[in-house]
Amino acid sequence: MLAVMLLCAVSSHAQPERRWGVTVGGNYNEIHFKQTDIFASDKMFGGSVGITGDLMIPGVGFGIDGSILYTLRQGKVHFGDKLAWQSQGIETQAVRLHYIDVPLNLKFRYSRLGGLESTIMPFVYAGPTFSFHVGHNNIKDALRYTAVSVLLHAGIGVELFNKVQISGGYSFSIGQNLGTKILDDHVAKHRTWFVQATYFFK
Repeated sequence: MLAVMLLCAVSSHAQPERRWGVTVGGNYNEIHFKQTDIFASDKMFGGSVGITGDLMIPGVGFGIDGSILYTLRQGKVHFGDKLAWQSQGIETQAVRLHYIDVPLNLKFRYSRLGGLESTIMPFVYAGPTFSFHVGHNNIKDALRYTAVSVLLHAGIGVELFNKVQISGGYSFSIGQNLGTKILDDHVAKHRTWFVQATYFFK
């Protein structure tokens, strides 16, 4: 809401720049369980791909962007460390979770670089990600999944030649993403480092 109010306030003074492009990225994710003493969880690599659009105010530096991304987040969970899961034949397994992510950002680009901004321009961004769970690998019915969750993220990056953006950041869930079925209070959240590259067609 703050981003929309900001853009409305300045749009009467400058014509917004609109563009869209394709985004690819990688992530290093931890499935972080609330009760870490039950069993361990290791980080694993995943990835994302999708489309991105942004709306920037020239001369001001502020804008908003949004994406629709397919995202794979993974984590290796040591179920077999505890008898409750070992007795069901569940051992250490990679948990693969498939999402459709919709990240929304308030972005600031620093463009007062004496002409150098046409070659390289730094930016920062932050916002929420609305994450829709669409699939997972079968863990012998050991886990339950949250259909829609929200993450917060922030990052930094550079824009090259007004065409390519390369960025990295960190995101974390503000609610649960999954949990075990036999222990209702044993829930987990995603904690993720990520890098992304976007190529804009305009």
